Amino acid sequence: MEKKEPKLSFEAALTNLETIVESMESGDVPLDELLAKFEEGNKLLKICESRLKDAELKIEQLKKERDGVSFTKFETERDSG
Repeated sequence: MEKKEPKLSFEAALTNLETIVESMESGDVPLDELLAKFEEGNKLLKICESRLKDAELKIEQLKKERDGVSFTKFETERDSG
């Protein structure tokens, strides 16, 4: 079973990613450590992208609600029974 990491906020993931990029750009990182940092950076990038996508979807939902176009699930008799 894969160990779940605590959910990072967008800001925390971005800060960690910036730190990794800065250390990689320094040129003082050995190759094996560089690869590990690259992998960690990819994970953090995915977290940032996910948080941004979630925020984008939430904003779209709020805009629709503000404009009076709120879509909710329509329950049929089959769904309720």
